[in-house]
Amino acid sequence: MTTATAQDARRRLLADIPLIEHRRDLAGVSTAVLEGGSGPPVVLLHGIGQTCFSWVRVIPELVDGYSLVVPDLPGHGASEIEDGRPPTADRAVEWLTALVDDTCAAPPVLVGHNIGGAAAARFAVEHSERLAGLVLADAFGLGSFRPEPRFALTVAAFQMHATERNWDRMLNRCMVDFDGVQRDMGECWDRIADYALDRARAPGPKAAGRALMKHLGMPSIPDADLDRIDVPTTLIWGRRDPETRLRFAERAAGRHGWPLHILEDCGADSNLEHPDAFVAALRTALPAPH
Repeated sequence: MTTATAQDARRRLLADIPLIEHRRDLAGVSTAVLEGGSGPPVVLLHGIGQTCFSWVRVIPELVDGYSLVVPDLPGHGASEIEDGRPPTADRAVEWLTALVDDTCAAPPVLVGHNIGGAAAARFAVEHSERLAGLVLADAFGLGSFRPEPRFALTVAAFQMHATERNWDRMLNRCMVDFDGVQRDMGECWDRIADYALDRARAPGPKAAGRALMKHLGMPSIPDADLDRIDVPTTLIWGRRDPETRLRFAERAAGRHGWPLHILEDCGADSNLEHPDAFVAALRTALPAPH
């Protein structure tokens, strides 16, 4: 798939989303950000190897009542790291601080999935006063990174050879009903897959993904740091998540008193696999829409 074709796939995906793409220079990252809607601000952060389009099934349910901010993470999608600094944990917090300052007229609810959840949690440790709420969905960082072995093997195979076949094998382990997701999303899924495969094969996104996993995905956030989060926090987890085990969410919920919503028959990507259940859980953590 050529870069021109990837750009065309992105344009077609954007045409189906009720948000406008903006380009913002944030802490040395030329960041692609989808923005739109009206009401209290909500920031949605995607997972490792994904893009803003992982929220495609959630955005339509929220855009009428909330001001949405949906970026590509540094080095992912169309967000380019321009100053050469690697995306460390501190750099992620710096970038996220700039994003919130630039896009949110009031403290937002910060929603982080997967590695976006690790970034969101670290931001909340340092800047709870800048947030109205925190939602961690199948988030990295609440425990050691110990994915299920069979899932880990499919991830390793995809990292070595980013083929369509390996992509499908990985997601078939990641989701409980991958075939159902493909069927329900139709052509939209095909475009997301085409674009994700192109990004997975490009040197820049591959390097950024490795750095983010090293600094954000694999280390656990110390309990003493999580204790510093001083904003209402909610957990949303797929019961059958093979990446970040449910036991880590249950432990965090018990220790910190955070509400935990467990989504049945769901793997690591509940926002794609069961968007209705995900949005229902998310709404419990959001202010009333305008």
